[in-house]
Amino acid sequence: MIEIDNVSFSYTKEKNTLEDIDLTIPQGELILLCGESGCGKTTITKLINGLIPHFTAGEQLTGTVRVDGTTVSDTKMYELAKVVGSVFQNPKSQFFNLDSDSEISFGLENEGLPPQEIQMRVTQAVQDLNISHLEHRNIFSMSGGEKQSLAFASVYAMQPSIFVLDEPSANLDAPAIETLRRQIKQVKKNGHTIVIAEHRLYFLADLADRIVYLKNGKINQIWKPKEFLSLSKDRQISLGLRSVEIPTLNLQESLFSPQQADLLVKNLSYSYKKNPVLKHVDFSASYGDIIGIVGRNGVGKSTLCQCLCGLLKKKSGTISFRGKQLSLKECRKLCAFVMQDVNHQLFSDSVWDECELSAPSESAAMIEALLKRFDLLGVKDSHPMALSGGQKQRLAVATAILSRKKILIFDEPTSGLDYRHMMEVSSLLKELGKEEHIILVVSHDIEFINATCTNIFSLQP
Repeated sequence: MIEIDNVSFSYTKEKNTLEDIDLTIPQGELILLCGESGCGKTTITKLINGLIPHFTAGEQLTGTVRVDGTTVSDTKMYELAKVVGSVFQNPKSQFFNLDSDSEISFGLENEGLPPQEIQMRVTQAVQDLNISHLEHRNIFSMSGGEKQSLAFASVYAMQPSIFVLDEPSANLDAPAIETLRRQIKQVKKNGHTIVIAEHRLYFLADLADRIVYLKNGKINQIWKPKEFLSLSKDRQISLGLRSVEIPTLNLQESLFSPQQADLLVKNLSYSYKKNPVLKHVDFSASYGDIIGIVGRNGVGKSTLCQCLCGLLKKKSGTISFRGKQLSLKECRKLCAFVMQDVNHQLFSDSVWDECELSAPSESAAMIEALLKRFDLLGVKDSHPMALSGGQKQRLAVATAILSRKKILIFDEPTSGLDYRHMMEVSSLLKELGKEEHIILVVSHDIEFINATCTNIFSLQP
């Protein structure tokens, strides 16, 4: 059982992130936490797994959180870890090894379990979760979605009584989300308690026992699944929530037009340590295009983008812009890239400084207007690493727009974004598409692709 009793919490003295939270979760219940970015969903997960208060400096915490009858603030983290297993929004932040097999067994080894027990649990986790394709792999060669699945497996092998998941579907394709749904369903069937903070609701709404909606750090509403699924689309949008219907892609494939294209990619190949990732890719785009790059996890979508923007050296093929073949340096000058893990590209001490670093000659008025549009003006003096996942994502998109480069590439730009902020990003990209930009969007977010892109490019294995 989880008991959150009259809890208020703030990371700083200025404003509470959570206020007067009362929530009791019986053993075996699945709770879905939802609400707009920054409403406090992730903070609640940190209260349960002990990251708050054990690993959060300068916090202001009142009230009590109990897990299985023990008070979280009085319990050592290694004891809590035996009961609560966590999968974070950024799975790389919880990896300790270079290879997948060692990662799955890491927690078990730390518990001091016998080698035979460890091997049995690792084998069972791989079989139950259907992830044999992740065995014997270098973690750094994995896609974001594969890393998410590996993080879940490492927790599953530990067999905790409570699972805490923060945006577990953020980087997953549709088949992987369905696999995740089956995995969560199995965990629930086994009697485990599950707390999930999510923006994508369609794959969880009917599995949850209760849907808890947070607004401005407070519990605003609690629904049963039937009540939640009966909400009108307009009501969902007014609450800032994503659709509860399974999305289907309804855009046409981008045609390869070498004679008319501004950007032309011919016969592009790339290998990672002699392992082919991209094979003879042909691709074209023109000013005004907003192309959604889609495909299964691990197929090479992010690799293609990194080749286009000069971060990776292609094995063969050409990249041309308006008839001129580009060098790596020229690719970097032409393209702005928002990475899947935006933590890698936030460098400054404040949100405002981050914008000025991307565009030193840009006017303060332009920066202020863009931050206001992205709902970031109120945190302009905050350190980027202190922002929520959705806020970091919006900041990275804002800095790419400020760079004013002709080709803008976004890798999962809506990871961690609620409906309102997703549509803000969509609206801005469509405006940019009218201003002599080529925009490429790698995404598994079908709702966003349908709302934003002019067509799609399906990358095949």
